[in-house]
Amino acid sequence: MNKYEVVYIIDPAVEDEARKALINRFNELITGNGGSVDKVEEWGKKRLAYAIDYKTEGYYVLVNFQAEAELPKELERNLQISDSVIRYQVIKQIERKVGIKPRAVRPAPVAPVAPAAAPAAEAEPAAEAPVETPAAE
Repeated sequence: MNKYEVVYIIDPAVEDEARKALINRFNELITGNGGSVDKVEEWGKKRLAYAIDYKTEGYYVLVNFQAEAELPKELERNLQISDSVIRYQVIKQIERKVGIKPRAVRPAPVAPVAPAAAPAAEAEPAAEAPVETPAAE
C-alpha cells in the first residue's frame, strides 16, 4: 500500500451538517475501496490566494490515507464530480531512504593534567626566533 494525502477546499456556503457529510463520504470512499484513513485535519475557513468562481474563501480539509495505486484516480473523479468542492489535490508521499550510515560518536579528547606544584624557577624561557631586519639599499 502507498501513502497519500489529499487536500480539498469546500465551498464556504455549504452548511455544517452537509460539510461533515461530504467529508465522511470521501473518507468512506477511501475505506470502502480497501484503503485506510490515517488522519483527517479540518483546517477551517481560510482566505484563498485568488478568487475561484468569484469566491474568496474556502473550507480546507487535509486527509492522510493509505491505499492501492488505483484509489487516488477514483477519489479524484469523485472530487471533480462534487459541486461543493472548489479545488483538490492528491499527492503520493515518498518515503526517503538514506544510504548514508550515521557516524559513530567519538569520545571527547581528555586534556592532559599539569602538575600542581611546579616551581616557576625551573620553567625554561621560550626561545625567541631571530627577527630579520630589511637590508638598506
